[in-house]
Amino acid sequence: MTSWLNRTVGRYENGHDDLAGDVTSKLSPYLHFGCVSPTELVVRTDEHGGPGAAAVARQIAWRDFYAQVLAARPEVTSVDYRPRSDRWNSDPAELVSWKEGRTGYPIVDAGMRQLARMGWMHNRARLLVAHFLTKVLYQDWRVGAAHFVDLLVDADIANNTMNWQWVAGTGTDTRPNRLYNLGRQARRHDPDGAYVRTYVPELATVPGPAVHEPWELADELRAGLDYPDRIVDARLAQERFRYARGL
Repeated sequence: MTSWLNRTVGRYENGHDDLAGDVTSKLSPYLHFGCVSPTELVVRTDEHGGPGAAAVARQIAWRDFYAQVLAARPEVTSVDYRPRSDRWNSDPAELVSWKEGRTGYPIVDAGMRQLARMGWMHNRARLLVAHFLTKVLYQDWRVGAAHFVDLLVDADIANNTMNWQWVAGTGTDTRPNRLYNLGRQARRHDPDGAYVRTYVPELATVPGPAVHEPWELADELRAGLDYPDRIVDARLAQERFRYARGL
């Protein structure tokens, strides 16, 4: 904690969504197991000052908020906080591709492989892989939450559950039908593709942001890559989600 405050917290406000640069604290496992006090972290960050202090406090506030939600409604670990009458798909093959990081969408696959390798995943990547499962594949958030609990070293029940519900649109969010453009998200938060190339070595030779859309590569280059085709067309799949939600 002290090392991160002294070296990195000043860049947290503007850099906490940077996948390759990653200025996150990595303190979530220590917060989860009670090795670090969230109150002490906020106080110490506030003493350090700067724009990063407020950004850290906001994240801790979300953590405490979800703990309060779970305390008030413990059933939300398995029941929608705000039911949307979803009829989730059940496709075992697509689910396996998601878990193994072989969906054909590099930004999603990088996140899932980081999870498998490290037992941890960058917060922005968590949002994107959860979005892909619930709003592209339209599979039940509970399946994703259970997979995260299996692998995350910081798998806090309140935060894991309610963040999954937030992304799925069944939680406390006031915009339940929020959709991400995966290509735009990838270019914004991993502009040079360094994060993807770190965890998806099959694409290591693809330069710059082209790594985010291998299906757009020239046929001869694409044929030389040991990387799967997209399991779904995200644009069409999101239309399926809109239809299912009656939008």
